[in-house]
Amino acid sequence: METRQLLAFTTVVQTGSFTKAAATLNCSQPTITTRIKALEEALGVVLFRRLPRGIQMTSAGVELLPFARNIINLTEKARKAITMNGEPHGKLVIGSAQSLTDYRLLPLIEYMCWRYPSVQLSLHSRNTLNNLNSVRDGGLDCAFFIGAIEPREGLETTVLCPEPLVMVAGPNHMLTQRQSLTEDDLTSSTLIRAENGASYHELFENSLGYDDTRAPVLELDSVDAAKRAVAAGLGIALMPEVTVANELADGRLVRLPWSPTFRVYTQFGWRQDNSTNPAVTALVSAAAQVVSDQVASLT
Repeated sequence: METRQLLAFTTVVQTGSFTKAAATLNCSQPTITTRIKALEEALGVVLFRRLPRGIQMTSAGVELLPFARNIINLTEKARKAITMNGEPHGKLVIGSAQSLTDYRLLPLIEYMCWRYPSVQLSLHSRNTLNNLNSVRDGGLDCAFFIGAIEPREGLETTVLCPEPLVMVAGPNHMLTQRQSLTEDDLTSSTLIRAENGASYHELFENSLGYDDTRAPVLELDSVDAAKRAVAAGLGIALMPEVTVANELADGRLVRLPWSPTFRVYTQFGWRQDNSTNPAVTALVSAAAQVVSDQVASLT
């Protein structure tokens, strides 16, 4: 998946036709068609339906559009920052959830080290609330976090990808025998919190009305410790699917037949007054591309 393919896609959406998109981008219509086809092949989806009166985006196209625009905008910001201010350099202090540090950001860190050797990265894993407050007060330059899409006072944010959540249990847990689960099934089972303080736990517990009369909650700060506790049969856990993919594949954990009623996304946030920092701009642009490639490779 390349930026020029995403640009062809967004321009077709904007102009409403392949011909007009070609004129806007000063290239031939076959070139636009080739780029759209290559993008569809890379993602394994169809982005447009060809109708007698024109074209129409598919549901996959609608979902891709905001991410494509983000990548294009951030790439342009990075290009301008580098052109105007030279190669990004200096130290970036970054906050992140542990699940993102371990399962999303290592390829990004590798990319940044090779592409921008003059940028020194310092990564700190803490919960979302502490990270975002530290960004606001200057303790962190920026932060990666998982949460709902909503305004964040004093911050600029960008969505990198949806972050599917999955409810898991050990292979011998009694709930694995059920074809479907009720709210009582969930609230009567011991809940294991991986990444204690993660915002999706609050969303989940609020959606089910957890209170002090429900089953106990085991709070753990370690994703790996939570997975071991669940595998041992100590309880169930709601976790980002990317963190348990290997365990689900080899049977150490089992996906329970339940899905949350809310959606969360991996996002990147930085202070509004730090938007012109070339290193931050380079990082957010690289993050958009690396995470997009990572998600595409898993679909």
